[in-house]
Amino acid sequence: MAASYELKASARDRVGKGAARALRREGLLPAVIYGDKKPAMPITIPVKETTITLHKGGFTAQIGIINVDGEKHQVIAKDYQLHPVRDDVLHVDFLRVAKGATLTVEIPVQFLNEEDCPGLKKGGVLNIVRHTVEMTVPADSIPESLELDLANAEPGDSLHISAVTLPEGCQPTITDRDFTIATIAAPAGMKEEEEGEASEEEATEEEAASE
Repeated sequence: MAASYELKASARDRVGKGAARALRREGLLPAVIYGDKKPAMPITIPVKETTITLHKGGFTAQIGIINVDGEKHQVIAKDYQLHPVRDDVLHVDFLRVAKGATLTVEIPVQFLNEEDCPGLKKGGVLNIVRHTVEMTVPADSIPESLELDLANAEPGDSLHISAVTLPEGCQPTITDRDFTIATIAAPAGMKEEEEGEASEEEATEEEAASE
């Protein structure tokens, strides 16, 4: 499986808040590699390179390599902590990825043909319900995104997961319903027109019934 990044790391034996602060002063971050039925491995990774990798996007949906003192580990970032004020990375949890493994990750949704969408051309608004979808995917072929085509979407339409062509071997973790990813909200003028037409129809029906 191809790795999207590689970080150099060193094993660490110091733990605790004091040790973590000391590491950060040295430009290092505390992290841990766990999983694959092996003992957890506390490590340190460089702050600068880790921050750059994080801000490239898709950090928790990409396979990476952690080179721990010359020994390479295939991993995926499962969690990371940020400073509440400065947004500095404080800690990262990496999960070991074995060959042939299946992972649960958040895959971003990409919307296609917005410029050709009839619903948007008519003044509608794209309301995104889910920017990402939690998927079960093969570790060796994690999709970069799910593509949702808006070319035929009209005002008032709801776009569901069934409208997405899923990559081979990938399935959403929600399986009990055809959940909504986005809607095309009708413009205010169109809503008022539809409501007016509905009122006229109701009035006509009432008149017919009274006769």
